[in-house]
Amino acid sequence: MPRKLGMKTAHRMAILKNQASNLLWYGKIETTQAKAKELRSYVEKILTLAINSYEDTVEVVVKKTDVKGKETSVKVVKDGTKKLAARRKIMSKIYDLQEVKAKGESKSSYKERTKGINHPLVEKIFNELAPKYADRAKELGQGGGYTRIYLLGERRGDATERAIIELV
Repeated sequence: MPRKLGMKTAHRMAILKNQASNLLWYGKIETTQAKAKELRSYVEKILTLAINSYEDTVEVVVKKTDVKGKETSVKVVKDGTKKLAARRKIMSKIYDLQEVKAKGESKSSYKERTKGINHPLVEKIFNELAPKYADRAKELGQGGGYTRIYLLGERRGDATERAIIELV
């Protein structure tokens, strides 16, 4: 049974979505122990979904017609049905964080770097995190265990136990 964390369902789910998005984007966040424990199962389900479907791609030949009427065929790699369903489900469970322009990076180089990426966090999950954890699962012979929680001690003011949750 999920923890209620002293808030209504909509507020609790918004906090979980926000913290899950930040954890997957930055790899590490600081929160309370109760929220970290609840966030662990939420994020691990997202990562498991991505790991089970990240290799499902289909190569399709698309015919394009240019201005002069000449047809050319181009091979395009698209998501398979399993990966597309997983991508949509993950997009419903997280907020879509956008890529930030690096310090000293020109506008043109930022546009070139982010060209063709509509959902950077979802792309990061499928292109970086899923292959990394799939390899880890093969090495260890087990799934899960993608997060780690460190306890930091009590928070000053209300004595709530603080924790850092990070991706392993």
